[in-house]
Amino acid sequence: MQTGNWEKIEDGGITAVAGIKAAGVHCGLKKEQKDLAVIYSAYPAAAAGAFTRNLVQAAPVQLCRRHLDQSVQALVVNSGNANACTGRQGWENALEMAGLAAEALKLSPEQVLVCSTGVIGRQLPMEKIRAGIKAAVSALSSGEEGALDAAEAIMTTDTTIKQVAYRGILPGGEFHLAGMAKGAGMICPDMATMLAFLFTDLSLPADLLRRLFRQAVDRSFNLITIDGDTSTNDTALILANGASGVEILPGGPEERLFAAMLEQACRELALKIVQDGEGVTKVIELTINGAPDGPSARKLARSVLNSPLVKTAFYGEDANWGRIMAALGYAGVEFDPRRVDIYLGPVQVAAAGEALPFSEKEAKKVLSQNLVPVRVELNSGEEQLTAWGTDLSHEYVSINSDYRS
Repeated sequence: MQTGNWEKIEDGGITAVAGIKAAGVHCGLKKEQKDLAVIYSAYPAAAAGAFTRNLVQAAPVQLCRRHLDQSVQALVVNSGNANACTGRQGWENALEMAGLAAEALKLSPEQVLVCSTGVIGRQLPMEKIRAGIKAAVSALSSGEEGALDAAEAIMTTDTTIKQVAYRGILPGGEFHLAGMAKGAGMICPDMATMLAFLFTDLSLPADLLRRLFRQAVDRSFNLITIDGDTSTNDTALILANGASGVEILPGGPEERLFAAMLEQACRELALKIVQDGEGVTKVIELTINGAPDGPSARKLARSVLNSPLVKTAFYGEDANWGRIMAALGYAGVEFDPRRVDIYLGPVQVAAAGEALPFSEKEAKKVLSQNLVPVRVELNSGEEQLTAWGTDLSHEYVSINSDYRS
């Protein structure tokens, strides 16, 4: 018997979640685009987060880690400035951002999370931040425009707004899950240079929320890469405010439904990030079959998808399978190269680790697609994994050689 079901809300954003209001404003951190967002929950929320594994961590990342120990009701995000490598002053500025939002929303500073994204090494212009927080709090809305404005305000080199929303139905009633994200460059597995914020009006224990979110992140955001770089500010957060009155407890079918829903939301946001990668013309969907174990499969996928030679071959639509084989070989995983088969879509290009006659025309047809499926049959175990990466174009170099201007 099915416990419940869920459906996507087309064009929905974070304000689809009961009790969530959002706003995005332009405060002058960037020339014209909105650059500061405030998200507010009318009810205290359990919270969980995942953060960059870079040893260099921005002040907002450190603040979020501290504030996740209690219930949360607000989030302040700025783009255009990472507030990273800014020393004691950067920490004080992050604290002030939390304090300003808390004062305006009648909360304690510990109930506010802070995130930043943008250029590293510059102090925040706090006079602009102060005005921006005040304006954003005044503009908070539970309508679709609030969600859209907030999703726009967190963008840096992104070209599209990234948001998702779902409606779930359980015996206890209806609930919602929604999220927004940013990211287009400095993207690599184990938390990428991205910000992702998810909200649900379910009620569930904080330890269960943390476990389910960690699992969803590991199966989505940690399986994408654009350029192999991991940032100082990577943050993914989820808030559960219980506003729907629907409760989920550990171990039941309701938990399984929400876990699947959460993983789908994270995966959809992750794919939106890859599709909007800087200079990207193709998304590579790489499936590794027959790896010795899960960690090995991840190492292999990362090695292939981060290889500049593999990425440029895909950009040039060159079926150079030897580059894939070489990247597998230096991944640091033990396997027998004589057992490896490689496919580009339905076209097998290598068998038992050696060249195989194939139609270059058919391979070119696969490589010309926006989404290029690649399958590696390692034949060295039982583990299977799918990860996503991109090609590497001239445009990526142009964007990142002129980023600060």
